[in-house]
Parts: sequence; C-alpha cells; structure tokens
Amino acid sequence: MAQDGERSAPADKGKGKVDDVKDLAGGKKAQTGEKPQADGKKKDEEPQEEELNEEDQQLKNELEMLVERLKEPDTSLYSPALDAIKNFIKTSTSSMTAVPKPLKFLRPHYDDLTALYDKWPASPVKDSLADMLSVLGMTYGDEEKLETLKYRLLTKSEDLGSWGHEYIRHLALEIGQEYQNRLNAEKDVQDLIDLALSLVPYFLKHNAEADAVDLLSELEIIEEIPRFVDENTYARVCLYMVSMVNLLTYPEDQQFLRTAHEIYVTYKELTKAIVLAIRLNDTELIKSDLNATSDDSIKKQMAFLVSRQQIWLDLPEYEEDQLFMDCLNNTSIPKHFKSLGKELNILDPKMPEDIYKTHLESSRGAGLTNVDSARHNLASAFVNSFANAGFGNDKMMLVEGDKGPWVWKTKDDGMLSTTASLGMLMHRDVEIGLDKIDKYTYASEDQIKAGALLSIGILNSGVRIDSDPALALLSDPENLEAKSVPMRVASIMGLGLAYAGSNKEELLEVLLPIVEDSALDMQLSAMAAVSLGLIFVGSSNHQVSEAIASTLMDEERQKHLKDKWTRFMALGLALLYFGRQEEVDVVLDILKAVDHPMAKPTSVLASVCAWAGTGTVLKLQELLHICNDIIEESDENKGDELVQSYAVLGLSLIAMGEEVGQDMILRQFGHLMHYGASNIRKAVPLAMGLITPSNPQMKVYDTLSRYSHDTDNDVAINAIFAMGLCGAGTNNARLAQLLRQLASYYHRDQNSLFMVRIAQGLLHMGKGTMTLNPFHTDRQVLSRVSAAGLLTVLVSLIDAKQFILAEHHYLLYFLITAMYPRFLVTLDEDLQPLTVNVRVGQAVDVVGQAGRPKTITGWQTQSTPVLLAYGERAELEDEQYIPLSSTLEGLVILRKNPNWEAETSA
Repeated sequence: MAQDGERSAPADKGKGKVDDVKDLAGGKKAQTGEKPQADGKKKDEEPQEEELNEEDQQLKNELEMLVERLKEPDTSLYSPALDAIKNFIKTSTSSMTAVPKPLKFLRPHYDDLTALYDKWPASPVKDSLADMLSVLGMTYGDEEKLETLKYRLLTKSEDLGSWGHEYIRHLALEIGQEYQNRLNAEKDVQDLIDLALSLVPYFLKHNAEADAVDLLSELEIIEEIPRFVDENTYARVCLYMVSMVNLLTYPEDQQFLRTAHEIYVTYKELTKAIVLAIRLNDTELIKSDLNATSDDSIKKQMAFLVSRQQIWLDLPEYEEDQLFMDCLNNTSIPKHFKSLGKELNILDPKMPEDIYKTHLESSRGAGLTNVDSARHNLASAFVNSFANAGFGNDKMMLVEGDKGPWVWKTKDDGMLSTTASLGMLMHRDVEIGLDKIDKYTYASEDQIKAGALLSIGILNSGVRIDSDPALALLSDPENLEAKSVPMRVASIMGLGLAYAGSNKEELLEVLLPIVEDSALDMQLSAMAAVSLGLIFVGSSNHQVSEAIASTLMDEERQKHLKDKWTRFMALGLALLYFGRQEEVDVVLDILKAVDHPMAKPTSVLASVCAWAGTGTVLKLQELLHICNDIIEESDENKGDELVQSYAVLGLSLIAMGEEVGQDMILRQFGHLMHYGASNIRKAVPLAMGLITPSNPQMKVYDTLSRYSHDTDNDVAINAIFAMGLCGAGTNNARLAQLLRQLASYYHRDQNSLFMVRIAQGLLHMGKGTMTLNPFHTDRQVLSRVSAAGLLTVLVSLIDAKQFILAEHHYLLYFLITAMYPRFLVTLDEDLQPLTVNVRVGQAVDVVGQAGRPKTITGWQTQSTPVLLAYGERAELEDEQYIPLSSTLEGLVILRKNPNWEAETSA
C-alpha cells in the first residue's frame, strides 16, 4: 500500500488545474445528503473518468476498494484500510491551487464514512476514522457545522502536524469560530483551549508566529504564549504582538504589552522591555526593569529612554551614581544639542528678519504703522525664541548693554511674553539660564518680573535638577501671592511647565488651594488646574480630580463658570486621565449629574484625553455623532458649541497613533469643513495640525493653505497656526513660501499677520532641528507630557481672539513641553560623543515578513550626530559597535563588538 501511495505523488501531471477548480466547485454535491448511488455516480463522473490517466484511475479504484472494506463486517480489515487511506492523503502532492487527488476521489464517500462513524462502537479504530474525517471535513464539510473541529475533538491524535500546514490553519480558524459560538451560548470552552495550545508549538516551529498569536488572541489567552517561545522565535512573536496593540481594545491591548514585556525580560532584552513598561505608564514595572540588570551601560540607556518620556522616578539607591542620574534627569541634552548645531554649522543666531525674508514678500509691510510696532516686536520676540530655542544665544535678548534687550521695545503684556522667551532660548541649560534671567526678577515693571518667573518654568521644562530651583523661586509667597495678577499667573504656569509629568506631591499643597478658592479670579484657579493637570498628567490623581470636579460643581456657578477661563479648569481635569482609557468613566458619571453648560465640554475633553493615541473606532464614531448635531447659536449654547469644537480636536487626538485612522479622519475633516457650523469649522484646521505635527504632508498643508484664505477670519487664523504646527522644526521650503505669501496677503490685518509670524517661527524652530511630534522611540510611544502641552495651546486657539491674539499670548509657551531635538547622538560607554557612520532612510514596516528584510529604504550614509525627519530610521553601517537601544534615536550608547576585532585582524 505504501508503494501505491508513493506512486500517487506525481498524479497531478495528467490533469490541469482548471479541472481541479471545477471539481472544487462541485465539491458540495456530496454534502446534500444524497447517498452516492453506484449507478448515479457512474453517470455523474463519466466525462471525468475519460480524462483520468491510468495512474489517477488506479488511485481512484484503490481508494474506493479501501472504503468498501470499511463497510464490510470483518473488523480486522478496518485498521489497515484506514492506515492506507491516511497514507495516500499524506503522501499526495499537488499544486497550491489544487485539491490533493486522494481528497477529491474520497469526496463522494464522505457521507458514507460519517454514517459508519456513527455506527461503530468506541475503539482505537473509531478514533482513527475520526482523525481521517477531520481532514476530509476540511474540504467537504459544511462551513456552518465546523466538521474538521468536530471530529478532531472526538479523537486524541498527538501528531497533528503530519497533516500539514493548511489543515492546522483551517483547524485554528474553526476553533476561533466555535469559541465565539460557545461564549455566546455560555458553554464550557476548556477543550478548545487545550486543543489550541497544542497547535501553538507547530505554528512557532514553522515560522507562523502571527497565526499562533492570532489564535491565542482569539481565545483571549495570550498570556500563555511565553512558555512556547524560544530564543529563535521570541523576537518575531513580540514584534507582531506589539504592532497589533494599536488595533486592540482595552484591556486586551494592556495584556499584549504586559505579555511581550514579560518575554523581553526573560530574554534579557531590557531596553525593549522598558519601552513597553513606558507605554503601560507603569512606574513599578519601569523600576523593576532598571533593577533587572547590573550592567551600568544598559541602565544608562534605559534611563535615557525613561527621561525621553519625561517620567521622573525617585530612586534613592542611585543617588550616588551621578552619571546615571544625569541620564535620568535629561541634563546632558543642551550639550549634545549644541554639538549637533556645531556639526550642522548652525550655531550662529538667526534674526527674525532671516526668517521673514521680507525682501521676498510681494508688498512690504505697508500696513505695519508705528502705532502697532509693539505688536510687531512682540511677534519678533516669539519668532526669535522659537528659531534659536535651546542654542543659548541670540541677537535680541541675550545681548549686553544698558537697554539692549528687546523687552523695552514691547509694551504691557508683550513684556511678559518677551521676557519669558529667555527660558526658551536657554531651554534645559538651567545653571547658565538662571544666571541670565536673574536680573529681570528685580525689574520695576510687574510684567517683566512675571515674564522672568515664567521663563524659569520654561527653562526647567523637561529637565530635573536636584536643588529644585523652580520650586523654590515659583512657589515663593512673594510671587505666588503677589498683588499683580500676571505675576501670580506666571508663577502658577511656570510650576506646571517645570514639573510637567513629575507627579510631585509637594505641588499639591501649593496649587490645590488656588483651585479651590472661590474668591479668586477664575483665571488663577483655571491656570492652577491646568498646571496640576500637566504635573499629574495620566496619573488619575484623585485629590486633584476631586478638587477640580467640586469646583465645577458647587462654586457660585452663574457668576464664575461662564468665564472664558473655565475651559482650562475642564482641561486640567481631562489631562489627569490622559491615556487611562476606561478609568475615566467615574468622572464622566459625576459630570452627568452636573447641571451646568461646562459639564458636557468637560466630559468630551476627559473622554478624548483618556483614549488619546489609541485609534479606538467606537470613540471616533461617538465624536462624529457629536459633530452631527445642529446647535442654535446663542450665548446660552456656548457650552454646546465647545462640545463640538473639542470633539473635532478629539478625532485627531485619538486617531494620531495609527496611520490608517489618520487618513480616514483627514477625509472626514473635509466633510466637516463643507457641512459644519462655524464652531466646528474653526476647530478643523487645528485638528489637522494636531494629527501631523512636525510632519509636513503636502495633502495636509495644501488644504490648510486653502483654509488660510477662508472668509471666516477665525478659520483662517487657525489654519495659519496649523501650517506652522505641521511644519514645526522642519524648515520645509514649500511651507516657508506659502507663509511668506500669507504675510503679504494679510499685511493690513494685525491678527492674521501676528499668527503668520508665529507660524514662521514654528517652522524654523531650533533652526530646523526640533520636533513637536508627541510620538517617539520609532513612533511607538506617545509622550503624555508633549501631547498635553499641544492640546493646551489648541484649546486656547479655539477662541484665538480671546486668548492668544488678546493679551494671553504667553499660552503659546505650553508648546515647550513638546519641543525636543530630532537628533541621533551616539555615545561611548563613558557617555562621551562617538562619531560613527549610520544609514538614514525611510522606515519600512517589517512585521510578519519572512526572513530578515531591510528595515529602511532609500538610505544615505552620514556620520553622527544626525537629524532624523518624521518617519525616518537610522541603522549602523557596520557591526563594529553594538547599540544598546533597539531604536537609534535620541541618545544611544554604543558598545564595542568583541567579535569585530577578531574579524579585522584575520
């Protein structure tokens, strides 16, 4: 029999694929319940029999004879006959598109064989028949009945893999379907789980990691996978699992990240593990990863990854290790940033004029009369601070002389923002920065003092100093309780910026009383709420949320809560739940009980923050429904108008983590601009900027350029800002040209021109070396602190004329939380700069691809430090060094490859 089985192997030669497909199409005949009568069968198959070659005919006759033997009363014939049939099936070969010949010839007998199974008493032979029927069921069974699975569960065959890959995949598919059916019927599923777990080793052994993960995901037992992986399969399994997270719902996404994290820790991939711990926002997990190794260099690399996310850890056991603490506290960024500037030859300060390039504008700023030159000078102060941010030198503020600095060329509130720009110029360089700012704290004008306080907050944003200078200076009662409102606002906002993401408990006693004091001006309480939201972003701190919620609920509402500043109170509450997903439901329930126009906007903001970056389709649908409502315009409905504006921003905030979602939402924005009311239309450009910050895509900025000429001035102003946000820190030439044209077009409109200047400053941010994009580490991790800062600015821009374009332009400085150099700096194990060659190219998604595909395309070789644009990835040119981080981005420590020297000497 075995020889016959071997002979059946080339049986495919005699017959074309077309006939096989025809046979497949006719495959359901045997399922109709008609017994294949001997006569009827002859009639049906006569044309086919003529086409069968001699070899196929012999195979068919043999199989029919074996089936007849199973029908005979002599039970001793059953076992050899079944073995022979199985052997024919296993040893047959056919093309990918054809059904194997033995399965085709057995088709008419399927119903007979199932009837036999029902008649036979329990025995090993009956199990063997079930084993075979399970395979036959793959091509003839009714899809609804899941017969492959049915017969597989009736037998206990150990060697499932011998039936081949297609069978195992089909079985996995049916297990998934049956699992759902049983869940709906509330039946036991343990046998399915046991069977599924027996398939996983086969999948992993045959490079089908994706199938293994999908099967366990379907059965909601992904946490079982670590015991099946080994050093050859874990990397591909984890890569696939992590890439799936964006497509999963809560809590399954968390489960996937934790399981992948567990696998990485097991295989000592600690820098990959800590990235997942950061994504989970689990401080204890991060600490345990740091303590999981005694390798100092790997610890420092992990510290760089943690500090990039602006997570401040209290680690008393490391306080003696100054180098490690420097990595954790982000203090080395200014030094490396300046070395990048030197490499790119851009250390010389830029003047606003270098950016405006007025000589290229078609008409000189004829409308800029001297009356409003203070406004023009204020715009220049912003542009100067954005363009020279972090370089610590410029030609306007840090110049010597009696009345040298630009502050004296601005008036009133302009002085505040202009002085505050010092913090941005000296960003993160705390010691030198405090020295430069100090003299302004003694100025006679309250506005300048306020600006100096704010600049201290900006200077300390994203960096931690042991002596806590920002806390000492800004929480000083002289400043925090000053008579001057600007000084108090600047102190409060400065604390929020300096300690964003730090969860610093001491700040509760400083800021909570300001939130709760109903006698205070709403502006102060609201700014304190936003600062607390930033400091405790994504921590769902119950003390802060209770304080803000009770203020929203029981203050003398009619008097205070209609104030324009109330939206920041709502934002402060929302930021606490950033990325917390379902935890926000408690607050949403409380807000439902509040009868106040600001309750609804607050709940929308809280909801979008909670699901930010997750791409959750159901939430996007909810927000689109909100935009669908028609609101009668009146003062009473101000809250409802904000609801829709926030819903539009929320679409971007939720979809920004996932590329397919981004494209779909951008298409929806087109519809909203066509059919939406004015409150929706003015939010759309901001949302378009939020979905692609520092990632200038032509389809986005060309659309924004159209909107920047909109008849509704609010829409135009927001579109101009969004153009700056899209191109922030990229020096994109096309955007620069569009903004210059806008400067000419709006030269008589003060507000629009001011916003054009701000956008130009953003475009040239850090002389083209910075990014505002909140995603980092190969676009895997969403920085809560960065996204919170961006959202705060956009919330103020929904009514730009009440805030940014009035006297509260300093709110633009919330962008500092998102500003980060887009560099790759390579360091040796002593943290000294190390120049190596890297290839920089467009990142390629290699998830689930076979072999070892290239991860970048269209690359160029450069020597470090290098700039990385959005969507670019770097890899080392050779293997002389081993990078300690899995992603070459930011600060990366390289270790000498011990095997490299051996190769070169040989």
